[in-house]
Amino acid sequence: MPYVNIKITREGATPAQKAELIAGVTDLLVRVLDKSPATTFVVIDEVALEDWGIGGLPVEEYRAKVKAHG
Repeated sequence: MPYVNIKITREGATPAQKAELIAGVTDLLVRVLDKSPATTFVVIDEVALEDWGIGGLPVEEYRAKVKAHG
């Protein structure tokens, strides 16, 4: 009974995009591990940008830093 938790920043992923992620992850587990889709759970959590950090910085500051350094 696989459980997959996908965390993404809250930046407007559409319901169709989320459905594609769920279907794709489920298909991968079926193909690679021979898991049943009926018992495969995929949960998508959207995280506010101010609650996500990369390289010791909030994601927006990190992105600005990367953009400034080309």
